[in-house]
Amino acid sequence: MRNFILGTDWWTDCDDVVAMRIMCRAIKQNKACLKGVVINACMEYSVSSLDGFLNCEGITGIPLGIDKEATDFGGNPPYQKGLSEYAERYKTNDCAEDAVRLYRTILAQATEKIELIEIGYLQAVAALIESGADDISEMDGLQLLREKVSKVWVMAGKWDDKPGRENNFIRNERSRIAASVFCEKMPVPVTFLGYEVGYDVISGGYLKEDDILYKVLCDHGSCTGRSSWDPMLMQLALIGDEFIAGYDIVTGMARVDQNTGENYFKDSAFGNHNYVIKRFNNDYYKNEINALIK
Repeated sequence: MRNFILGTDWWTDCDDVVAMRIMCRAIKQNKACLKGVVINACMEYSVSSLDGFLNCEGITGIPLGIDKEATDFGGNPPYQKGLSEYAERYKTNDCAEDAVRLYRTILAQATEKIELIEIGYLQAVAALIESGADDISEMDGLQLLREKVSKVWVMAGKWDDKPGRENNFIRNERSRIAASVFCEKMPVPVTFLGYEVGYDVISGGYLKEDDILYKVLCDHGSCTGRSSWDPMLMQLALIGDEFIAGYDIVTGMARVDQNTGENYFKDSAFGNHNYVIKRFNNDYYKNEINALIK
């Protein structure tokens, strides 16, 4: 069974929740082991709402971490407050571990390779990259990543434009610098799924009204579905093979300008980065996502 740590901006949109439904179903089917979740955009109900949703899904015991300084991303979707009513273990943000310490703890204790899934902002994993040795491990962040991580799957960037501009990179100074650090220093292979892949694939519009995920989508104003950026990345990561998941790849090296957040890509057969291009029409991916979340 493959092992994962998930990073999510559990605040600013509802496609993270659709993606989490896909992960929860994979866990129940013994197709994935989720070692922890790191929240990389922080509002009042971030941790309690995530704990509440996991409880509604029948998933317990997942360690949660948070970047408590990541309060500058904006937006106030109402679904988090409703989900927080179902929280049991994590009632407040203070109940969660610091984001970098959780990453380091899980990686230091790992006996098998772990894959990272990042469907939010990259400042927590960038801080992991730049972390030094501590009481958790004698290895610094780069050493831990080289030794313990096999692959990183990222929803970010816009790769059909030169340069591209996408929220998870350009949102604020924090996200711009983090994206630049991530692309420059991440020592293991990375696959990006960009804005252009998921914006016109609308999933989640066929749920039953008593489904908690339907309530989340409606609270967000997306009763008929939402763009599928994060669900498509989650499905891709869980399949673990871009071609089998329905994508072609472009290989090379990604770069993000730390001042503007604009992303660039240099094609190279020897690069450590890929971005994906859809091979099928949008209905194919929509139907795949809807089958996973119903």
